[in-house]
Amino acid sequence: MKNWREVESKIKNSKHTVILSHRSPDGDSVGSSLALYHYLKNYIGHVQVITPDPAPKFLSWLSGFDTILNYQENEDIVNQELKKADLICCLDFNTPSRMGDLEKAFHLNQDAYIINIDHHQDPDDFSNFQLSETSASSTCQLIYDFIYGLKGTEKLSIELGEAMYTGIVTDTGSFRFSSTSKHTHNVVAELIEVGINPGKIHENIYNNYSIDRLKLLGFVLVQRFKVYEKYNAAIIYLPEEDLNQFNFQKGDTEGIVNYPLTVANIRMSILITEKDGKVKMSFRSKGDFRVNELSSKYFSGGGHFNAAGGISDVGVMETVKKLEEIFPEYEKELNA
Repeated sequence: MKNWREVESKIKNSKHTVILSHRSPDGDSVGSSLALYHYLKNYIGHVQVITPDPAPKFLSWLSGFDTILNYQENEDIVNQELKKADLICCLDFNTPSRMGDLEKAFHLNQDAYIINIDHHQDPDDFSNFQLSETSASSTCQLIYDFIYGLKGTEKLSIELGEAMYTGIVTDTGSFRFSSTSKHTHNVVAELIEVGINPGKIHENIYNNYSIDRLKLLGFVLVQRFKVYEKYNAAIIYLPEEDLNQFNFQKGDTEGIVNYPLTVANIRMSILITEKDGKVKMSFRSKGDFRVNELSSKYFSGGGHFNAAGGISDVGVMETVKKLEEIFPEYEKELNA
């Protein structure tokens, strides 16, 4: 049973709170961080959102975005923030290793009260208070549940609601993923009551691309899109030189992995990108094919049933070849 009285006391007595998210922050991690930021500002004098690396600019319209510190560019300041913290909120990750290099700074403080709110599978036991629900559509949905548990929904604001809705809409694929539930829609209805404008938020997220980003998408679909009809699978691959050709900015590949799933019979889509010598992977699927199991088994990854991430220790084209060798193992499931 959750100790709501204890966590409420810790919040109201905190003098220095830090909110942390996973590396390569996305709509849900940034949205949940800023939603909680706006809520906690009602009670706490100093609240600081920290990301391991820079948050994508397509979210820069969110209120509070300009206050975010990233560890990659502000290591000394972040270290001091974490050393002073009496309350640390860990959002949208199930284990500290998901923070990448920021994990080192996290462990500088052994005395802070730690809250973990997350919807990924197999959470580690590293916090004093944990709200973990793997069936939840997003961590932003759980932020609403957290505020509700504290009986604080009267503190909902438009700024908080816009951040929360951003995480929900991006992590549900605009409400089309199977994690979207009645509760998800009830939360959104509550946010609309508060005064958010879903159309405006959609414009800010999806209709604010650069010309280079649109050209990159066209290039991807024509030149870097491989379909494996035998396995109902597709791979999109982007070596670093391709990203550089289109003046890549963080967030430019957001959502690209979903495009192959619009093709009839494609059940799994994989995006491989290379940046700064690191090869990262995004997995998406339709139906009951578990991409989190594949990513965990072969690419040190994990995530959700239909959405997961991973990393590869070889180059982009070698990773494509490795996947081509793995596909036969899953032929029966992908054709089920």
